Amino acid sequence: MSLPAGVERRQFGDESALATRGDPVYGEPTTDGWRQWDPHRSKLGAMLELGLETGLEGGDGVLYLGAASGTTVSHVADMAGPTYAVEFAPRPLRDLLSVVESRPNLFPLLADARQPATYAHVVEHGLDVLIQDVATTGQARVANGNAQFLAGDGTLVLAIKARSEDVTQDPDAVFEDSIATLESTYEILDTTHLEPFHDDHLAVIATPA
Repeated sequence: MSLPAGVERRQFGDESALATRGDPVYGEPTTDGWRQWDPHRSKLGAMLELGLETGLEGGDGVLYLGAASGTTVSHVADMAGPTYAVEFAPRPLRDLLSVVESRPNLFPLLADARQPATYAHVVEHGLDVLIQDVATTGQARVANGNAQFLAGDGTLVLAIKARSEDVTQDPDAVFEDSIATLESTYEILDTTHLEPFHDDHLAVIATPA
C-alpha cells in the first residue's frame, strides 16, 4: 500500500507508527515535527494502518463530515489542500477552532451533515475526497446527500458505525443495508472491517456512479 503524500511511517520511541507533520492536537507523541496518528482514535488512521487504498493523495480538496474536536481532520489538513470540516455540536467545534490556528487550509463549519443545503454555498464543489465519520442513523443517506460536492472521479471514504444505525440488529446486516443504499449513488470500490481498532465499524471506499 502506498501512503498519501504527507503521511509517513515514523519511529516514536520503540514504536513505528503513521504520522503527519503539524502541531499536536490530542496529546499524541511527536518527533522532529511529526505527530503520531493513532488508529485507535481515528477511523481513517485505522484504514491506512490496515492497508486500505483510500484514494487520498496529498494536496487533495476534502470535505470532512463529523469533524468533532479535530482528532482526525487535523491529520487530514496536515497533508491535504482546502479541508472543509463540518461538525454539528458547538462544543467540539469550539475545540476545533484552536486546531485551525496553525492550519490555514482548514475551514470549520457548524452545520448538520444531514442537511448539505445549509453549507452548499460555502463548500466548493468538485472536491477530490469526501470523508465521513458521523455517528447517526442514515449514514449512507448522509453520504448520498453530500455526493454533490465530489468531482466525478472523486472518492468517498466512509466509516459506518453499526451501533449508530441500530443497536438491536446484527452489524453485518446493517452494513449490507447501508451498502445497498450507497449503490444508488456510488460505485463501491472496497470495504473492510476496522477491527482490531474499532469494533462494529465498516470502512467503505467508493466513487460517484
